[in-house]
Amino acid sequence: MDVLPLLLLVAGSTAVAGAARRTPVPAPLLLVTAGLLVSYVPGVPHYTLDPEIVLPMVLPPLLYTAAMDSSYLDLRAQVRSVALLSVGYTLFATLAVGWAVHLVVPDLPLTAALVLGAVVAPPDAVAATAVARRVGLPSRITTILQGESLVNDATAITAYRVAVAAAVGESAGPLHAGAEFLVASLGGVAVGLVLMVPLHWLRTHLREPLLQNTLSLLIPFAAYALAEYAHASGVLAVVVVALYLGHHSWQVDFATRLQEDAVWKMVAFVLESAVFALIGLQLPLVVGGLGEYHAGQVLWYALAVFLLVVATRFVWTYPAVHLPRLLSRRVRAREPDPTWKGPFVVAWAGMRGVVSLAVAFSIPHGVHEGGSFPYRNLILFLTFTTVIGTLVVQGLTLPALIRLLRLPGRDARAETLLEAQAQNAASEAAEHRLDALLTDPRNALPEPLADRLRAVLERRRNAVWERLGTVNPETGESVDDTYRRLARTVIASEREVFVALRDQRHIDDEMLRDLLRRLDLEEAAAYREDE
Repeated sequence: MDVLPLLLLVAGSTAVAGAARRTPVPAPLLLVTAGLLVSYVPGVPHYTLDPEIVLPMVLPPLLYTAAMDSSYLDLRAQVRSVALLSVGYTLFATLAVGWAVHLVVPDLPLTAALVLGAVVAPPDAVAATAVARRVGLPSRITTILQGESLVNDATAITAYRVAVAAAVGESAGPLHAGAEFLVASLGGVAVGLVLMVPLHWLRTHLREPLLQNTLSLLIPFAAYALAEYAHASGVLAVVVVALYLGHHSWQVDFATRLQEDAVWKMVAFVLESAVFALIGLQLPLVVGGLGEYHAGQVLWYALAVFLLVVATRFVWTYPAVHLPRLLSRRVRAREPDPTWKGPFVVAWAGMRGVVSLAVAFSIPHGVHEGGSFPYRNLILFLTFTTVIGTLVVQGLTLPALIRLLRLPGRDARAETLLEAQAQNAASEAAEHRLDALLTDPRNALPEPLADRLRAVLERRRNAVWERLGTVNPETGESVDDTYRRLARTVIASEREVFVALRDQRHIDDEMLRDLLRRLDLEEAAAYREDE
């Protein structure tokens, strides 16, 4: 196996993604553009999106980390909106885009057109999460988009399988299609429900963080594989397991959480970077299969499909927002009257991604009666142009659109106030517990050490409140920011001494690592990431 192309892909994509952090351009767009440009550089290896690798090996970890970072309670609060988009819109887009393309492209069979509709129907989990993180969408909209992107792949893949079965000559009537959809959906959820409790039990009973994180890396692949083996939705199985584990992650020890957070951030960064670069690198392969079409003809088809995909999202989104309010007094009483701005952003944020391309590449080459799959190369090309079009046009304009509409973002001061109130309540409970413990002779401590424990609690209580206070006129820092900066500077001084003692052979490397780990944990406690 030649590993050089893989190493080049990972190294190149992560370098571009790292550079994107220093530019106002979202990383997905820069990666896709870089892939498009590099694809025609002489000597660059040819990269093919293999669905047998992307779907079972790339999609599960990306879904897992996105679901682990999601809020089960927030998703439950938005379950109607998420369901209407992830299931309702995906099926609507499959049928609407498929029927329209069947009318636009001469001689394209309806079954093949529905295959294309299913392929381009689902907005991509990677694209939605990456762009939403960067542009700072309001929390409710972000929750809806993330929830949709976690579930819609299952809907689209099932619809794709039904459409392909009809296109290649297998019997797949409406009843059969509905039964297959229910079996896949309910089966995926069932597999997730069966796995989530035993997996959580394992996570809480394994005492070694390395073993716990090894298990964490295996979970998404195992859940996906078991569900697919049972002819159920691997996507839903992964999402159900990840939502449960994320909701109960507080029950895992701190060392595992620290390691797991770092590991999955790295995995998500590498996979997301490689995925978007791979999209651009598919250009030569996709264009190479269009020898029988004229450039003007395929460009017209590409524009038509892109416009259809964008239009169907708007056609579905506004009724999905307003009809439940018209039909239900309970909904009107419970939810505020939405403006037109929120649904507009939700409709415009429907970027497509690697899942659509991977599914398109899995279209079979032939049909049961013999001969090739109708218009396979054209479907691949139209999928590619739709993915690129939505990433570039919608992804590039989304930040400006949000600024133009002046959508209220997250209220940082209000969130800090809530955080301070929660910390205050926790610190009070901890102080009462500490006082009770110190009255027990078995817990006797010298007064300086007892005062140190109280000081730590007091420091935690005050730290969040200080972020709401005045700033230093010289530096622009709050008291909390200054404290953290000074704490890190003092820790850095200790670290330099430890290293010097090691270099002078007063301590060995093993002792140095133990000392540095203690300082690292203290620095982690003193450091607050601003992004």
